[in-house]
Order: sequence, then structure tokens, then C-alpha cells
Amino acid sequence: MALAAAALFAVNGTVSKVILTGGELTALRLTQLRATAAFLLLLGFFLVVAPARLRVRRDEVALLLFYGVVGFAAVQWLYFLAIERLPVGIALLLQFTAPVLVALWARLAWHEPVRARVWLSLSLALAGLVLVAEVWEDVRLGAGGVTAALLAAAGLATYFLVGERATERRDALSLTCLALGAATGLWAIVQPWWGFPFGALDEVVSLQGALDSTTAPVWLLCLSMVSLGTVAPFALSLGALRHLPATRVSIVAMTEVVLAAVVAWIWLGEALSAVQLLGGGVVLLGVILAQTSR
Repeated sequence: MALAAAALFAVNGTVSKVILTGGELTALRLTQLRATAAFLLLLGFFLVVAPARLRVRRDEVALLLFYGVVGFAAVQWLYFLAIERLPVGIALLLQFTAPVLVALWARLAWHEPVRARVWLSLSLALAGLVLVAEVWEDVRLGAGGVTAALLAAAGLATYFLVGERATERRDALSLTCLALGAATGLWAIVQPWWGFPFGALDEVVSLQGALDSTTAPVWLLCLSMVSLGTVAPFALSLGALRHLPATRVSIVAMTEVVLAAVVAWIWLGEALSAVQLLGGGVVLLGVILAQTSR
């Protein structure tokens, strides 16, 4: 289940990039659509199966709002901005440095017992990122894309840290639903639905790269993004947690970075240099050490 979730998330990276670069939807509007549709699907599930699980205590409101805005709305938006400007594999690699930030926060802010390997993991992650960015070359990764991906990493670390504490009081699926509801509310205020470019959903776009001669309507790609790229992998990840410890599931989830790079290479022709591939491996090793340091 964990591997299937990683594979679905990986394919969704390229699907989302095709939507963003081939159609007229902006990263903000696509984030709004993804969060809202996923929330409505989960809300419908709970209203039918277990409406009581959606009850919110007064002392939870602030936490849920913060979690939804930072852990869902901001992370998804920044991720879409990053893949618009960077190869999918590199954007994900930068975002997946979040576990290193989690381990450092646990050590420095929460004063939890954390193994000394966390410092080695930080060193490896930084060294790997230097290789990925190829900082000695004249042509470097776009600053905007790198900034968005690193901010997404900080948001993802917040998602992990807040979620870890919040799931002590509430089950993970209802927490996800309510946080997505908060994200949905935010986007409805920032960019009201009456201004949504619904006509862009009917646009037919090329699938680009190896599938350049194949076309599909944007609404179909968005449906795939929501169902196969959001709800299904979230459900599979939660299901995996019933059988494996969270640390192991999160390590398996890192195969998403590798799979996403392979999908983007085969589909879009986004090839990485040998040095970037080496750097990616070093970063992933650092992240694994960070995951196992707590």
C-alpha cells in the first residue's frame, strides 16, 4: 500500500505539470481545485459512514485552521509552483528534505532524545543538494523554483509535526478531511469561486513529451489528479500505517522521489545529469538517517 501510494503520487506530479504548463489554470487555481474536490469527496464519505467523527471541539479550531492553511494549502500551492519551474524529480527531492527539518526541530525545539546521526543526515542532505543544484555551473536551477520547493519542505515539516501531535486526539482521516476543509475555506476567500475559469476545464491539451501527439481534456486530467493523485494515495498511506510503523512508511514513501523522476524522464524527457542523480542519492540517504534518528 505504501509503495502504491508513492507510485500514484509520483505519476500525479507529471499529470499536474501537464495541466499547469499546457492549460490556462494557474498554480493557485489548481491548488484550490485539488483541495476542494478532495475535501468534498472525504466529506461525503464521512457524512455517509461516520458523521460523528467530524465533530470539532472548540479547543481544536485554531489548530485545524493552522494545519489546513500551512500543512495543506501552502504545501500544495508551493509544490505546484516548484514543478512549474523545475524538473519534477528535483522539486520533489527538495521538498522531501522535510524529515531532516522534523528531526532537527524535535532535537532543538522539543528537546526530544534524537540520535547523533541527525547531524550526519543534515550534512548529507546539504551536500547532496549542492550536487543536485550543480552550483559550480553557469546554468543553475531557477531561484524561484528552488525557493518554492524549499518553502514547501518547511510546510511539509510542519504538516508532519502538527499532524503527529494532532493524531493523538483525532484519527488521521478525519483530521485530513477537516484540514482540507480549512484549506478549501481559505482558497474560497482568497479567490472566490465565481471567478474560477471553468472554461479552462473544457480545454483540450497535449500530454507533451513522449505523448505529445495524444490529447486529453483538462477536466479529465484534473479528475485523475484528485482521485488517483490525492484521495487514493492518502487512503493507501493511512492503510499502510495499520501494518507498519510510521517511520517505515515514511521511508518507503521516499520512493516517490525516484519514481517521479523516472516518470518525468520517460514521459516528459526531464533527464537529470549523473552528478544530479548522485546528489539525489546522497540527499535520500540523509533523509533516511533523519527518519531513523528519532
